Amino acid sequence: MEPNVPRTASIALNRPLRRLFDYRVPEGMNITLGQRVTIPFGRSRMTGIVAALDQPPPEGIQLKTVEDCCEEWPALPPETFRLLNWASDYYQHALGECLFTALPPALRRGQPARERTEIYWKTISDEAVLPANAKKQKALFDWLKQYPEGVATKQILLAGYSNAQIKSLSEKNLIAATNAPKSHNPSVSPSQRPQLSAEQQVAAEQLATPDQAFSVSLLYGITGSGKTELYLDYLKRHLSAHDQALVLVPEINLTPQTLARFERYFGPRVAVWHSALNDGQKLNAWLKVRNGEPVILIGTRSAVLLPFTNLKTIVVDEEHDSSYKQGDGFRYSARDTAVYRGFIERCPVILGSATPSLESLHNARSGKYQLVRLEHRAGDSKPPEIKLLDIRSRPLEAGFSRPALDAIQRTLDCGQQALVYVNRRGFAPVMMCFDCGHMVECPRCDTRLTYHRRDRAMRCHHCDFQMAAMETCPKCESEAFKPVGQGTERAEDFLAEHFPETPIIRVDRDSTQRKGSIQSIIEKVRTGKPCILVGTQMLAKGHDFPGVTLVVVINADGGLFSVDFRAPEHLVQTLIQVSGRAGRGAQAGQVLVQTCHSDHPLLKTLGAGNYLSISDQLLAERKENHLPPFRAMATFRAESRTMEDSLRLLDSIKSFIQSSKGSQIETWGPLPAVLARRADKHCAQLVLLSTQRRQLNNVIADSCQKMDETKLPSGAKWIIDVDPRETG
Repeated sequence: MEPNVPRTASIALNRPLRRLFDYRVPEGMNITLGQRVTIPFGRSRMTGIVAALDQPPPEGIQLKTVEDCCEEWPALPPETFRLLNWASDYYQHALGECLFTALPPALRRGQPARERTEIYWKTISDEAVLPANAKKQKALFDWLKQYPEGVATKQILLAGYSNAQIKSLSEKNLIAATNAPKSHNPSVSPSQRPQLSAEQQVAAEQLATPDQAFSVSLLYGITGSGKTELYLDYLKRHLSAHDQALVLVPEINLTPQTLARFERYFGPRVAVWHSALNDGQKLNAWLKVRNGEPVILIGTRSAVLLPFTNLKTIVVDEEHDSSYKQGDGFRYSARDTAVYRGFIERCPVILGSATPSLESLHNARSGKYQLVRLEHRAGDSKPPEIKLLDIRSRPLEAGFSRPALDAIQRTLDCGQQALVYVNRRGFAPVMMCFDCGHMVECPRCDTRLTYHRRDRAMRCHHCDFQMAAMETCPKCESEAFKPVGQGTERAEDFLAEHFPETPIIRVDRDSTQRKGSIQSIIEKVRTGKPCILVGTQMLAKGHDFPGVTLVVVINADGGLFSVDFRAPEHLVQTLIQVSGRAGRGAQAGQVLVQTCHSDHPLLKTLGAGNYLSISDQLLAERKENHLPPFRAMATFRAESRTMEDSLRLLDSIKSFIQSSKGSQIETWGPLPAVLARRADKHCAQLVLLSTQRRQLNNVIADSCQKMDETKLPSGAKWIIDVDPRETG
């Protein structure tokens, strides 16, 4: 900058705005990229992030002044700042919202970046002499005596005691505040490493080491082959005492299991990051990462955006899982962002799955990624036998065929466990009148209400509308108003009637809402006592149930004829993942897949259980039809009060794209979405494809800028989804 020319800073705000705001930097203020600052904005004060510095000040405009720096250091260090700028450009999302996604909620609100220490209480007297009417204080004192290392205030309150009782005991010098007890696991030596099989050892030697800079390894390991042991061994061997590592998992429900296994080998070095943490826990975990503490962070999707300063390894477990793609707002893929982060940090990335995504397999086949294989189960267990059970001519009882019920009975008689996979939660997908044919639809969406018998409600799983269930048809008042189709609740009720002596354990979003519920379920199953698990895709995601020897898939036909070209891939991945829950212990496993299309080529190949053969078949079909990963794809989606407005909005985008110089973008549509009306909004989409990703991204960027300058009809909005997971 020239002498006497005031410094300026471009500030990003946590707003869906594709622009920055210029401010003057006061003399003497040290400011840097990625730093949190306080600025005047309109009549209020806001927290922003410095996104650019020393831009030429606009002529004739008097800039407001940055008021203060929240910290003396940047909340987003250079590598993280670069990653988020790339993500903003690639996914065409407002930079401010991208930057703030990497901050915990407390820092987004402008609170100080200081660790929140939780107060613990412990007894400091052997006995408590209290008045007769202080029964609650006496009960609290006796309860605390059970925990000599101390109990957190929050846990005390959850146990039914009050702050007033804590204060009274403290004033009487009966209890005292203390530091949090240090976590430890004395049963395991810090130097201990997992014992690898010969095949695992070969795979471990193939994985690139941190000193070999950036690389991506696709670890294809069948279910039960010991991919987690390989991750543990890799980190134990290659991570120094000062390094940081990131392990991404797709679901919160997997975190407790994964966390326990990592803590066994790394103790208090392990930290977690997921949406179920409270604001204080998130801030503390964020500070550990930002301060360069040698953490091994186990986290869900957004953990890939955190401000690591010494990141040496990235692991993405179950890399195929759709949970890694954000479904609204900043629509990034955590898996793909992890790969780019590895490139920036110059560290190895390990993508692991028993059913790798076709994109990752294509990258491995083309030499971009290294393919490492684990094709045998660990120990003595064998992959389960998969049988297709044609149900076209068989009578069904609540969706179950007689051979499936007989197989469940034999499994229970042998003292083993069975798992039943149902792809819908609730009791039944629809309520129908068998006299007039009426079916109850959602008043806000083009879909039918799902019947939940437990709480006598009918719910829409798209907009959360719900109403009380009815005993008679609302159209003709007939009593022949019955549930149709199969849901997890219905399967649970039927199995409870059919196997009255056997515990039935349901695992879906409804049954696992309470904190700790999934852990409780896992503990019940891992006792090994005979039981029947009934659940949705939640059961297919990495759980290890050694006692399960039989898996029954109620209906495997859902993805065979979908309009979404990715549906066959998702179907095969789900079926192989859920099949992999069988036979992980000493007993052999069996999988029965009920289908009306046992002669379908995809299901016949599935019966052989070789995912790589199936994926090669699907990739050949994608290549023939010029679909991803052989062409880049993006989708513009619009919603408005009328379908005409939505289609008109997308037509204007299409016209702009087609008029762009040198544009070779293929467009599909615009057309109404499969779910054309959702929450009283009419939805349409325009799909873009190109063999040149850079050209596609440039055209999208120009289109987004054009749409930002366009006045939209009242109630209308649009979004862009790059690399969409769904096209229906």
